[in-house]
Amino acid sequence: MSNLARSIGTRVAGRIGDGAFGGMDLHETVQPILSAIGLAHDLGNPPFGHQGEAAICRWFERRREWIFTHVDDRRSETLEDPVNGRQRAEFTSFDGNPQTLRIVTRLQTSHHHVGLDLTAATLTASLKYPVDARHASKDNAAVKKAGYFESERDVVEWIRPRAGLAEGQRHPLTWIMEACDDIAYSVLDVDDLLKKGIISPDDVLVVLKHTALVADLPTVKALEVKFDEINRDARRAEIRRDIKEQYVRAYMIKALIDDAGGAYAAQADRIERYEMILPLMDNNALCDTLKDIAGRYGFANPAVLRSEAFGAAAIDGLITVFWSAIHNRKDATKLMSKRQEAQDRYALSLISPNYLESACREAKASGGATGRVGRYHELRLLTDMISGMTDGFATDVWRDLQQVPL
Repeated sequence: MSNLARSIGTRVAGRIGDGAFGGMDLHETVQPILSAIGLAHDLGNPPFGHQGEAAICRWFERRREWIFTHVDDRRSETLEDPVNGRQRAEFTSFDGNPQTLRIVTRLQTSHHHVGLDLTAATLTASLKYPVDARHASKDNAAVKKAGYFESERDVVEWIRPRAGLAEGQRHPLTWIMEACDDIAYSVLDVDDLLKKGIISPDDVLVVLKHTALVADLPTVKALEVKFDEINRDARRAEIRRDIKEQYVRAYMIKALIDDAGGAYAAQADRIERYEMILPLMDNNALCDTLKDIAGRYGFANPAVLRSEAFGAAAIDGLITVFWSAIHNRKDATKLMSKRQEAQDRYALSLISPNYLESACREAKASGGATGRVGRYHELRLLTDMISGMTDGFATDVWRDLQQVPL
């Protein structure tokens, strides 16, 4: 993502010239910000990507009748501090983008509790959706979802004036980050299918050649010529295939970077006036075709479906186990109070110390000297732990926990 972002920034500067990005220096200012937001992008995504997000949403949705308002599922005792309606959506519609802001500003351990201590410009540029849940609108790509949690509202209110932005105004460089996201997923999903042997590079070329909107693109023509050259090589079939895979990836990425740079340059005035409402890659024929290939050949493949099913089950099970570990404590007012059950004690020991520290610190800041950990902070800690896992770590932990007797 970082390399993609810098490359698009270079294309934009090349097309517009000295006036690009409001006159900011490409190498001293723009490129460092693009590098940083490219690296930070998707940090908040839970294991198994969008499937993980969906699994988290389902877990909370199934428990929404009590988890925000009552002590437990028996519903015999109401909470002193129920989760309000705006906050509930942070869990029933969990999204990795607000979690990214939380990671880089709250959860990353630092001496003065400032996360990675990034600049206001970098943080606002990393804010994909610059609104809270109240101001989200599906009619505008820049604000179609809530971009930050209530727990980070103070951060957003601090960075906005320093970056010269108001509620709902997206930082111009965020459009480039969003384009990188579209490019990465459209190309890498196809690349993943190639690596798994679900489709071949020649299959990809055939689809491109038979899709009217992209068949005559210079990139497709150049790829066909390159494949013909490779086919004439007296090399083993698997070597030729590997080389073709590299060309598919490289040619598609280059073409989409050029398209994104051109789209930004064409819409630069609207972007800088905060009037842009459609993503840079919206209706890009090549990007859409690659996404269609991934959807047609990958998402219905049994191996892919099996992986998704396992991921959904693992996330659901992990949330259940860690919720028990967080919630079932001797003193409900103290997060680090003793756990009665052995499994809860073990699961609690797996939660990152910085996550626990952050939950206690935030609870104290919002609850006064008592530092009572309310339900909202419990649930924030729960999603912090789950979304902080990689696919491999989540798989290992879930398999490990299944060996622990209930």
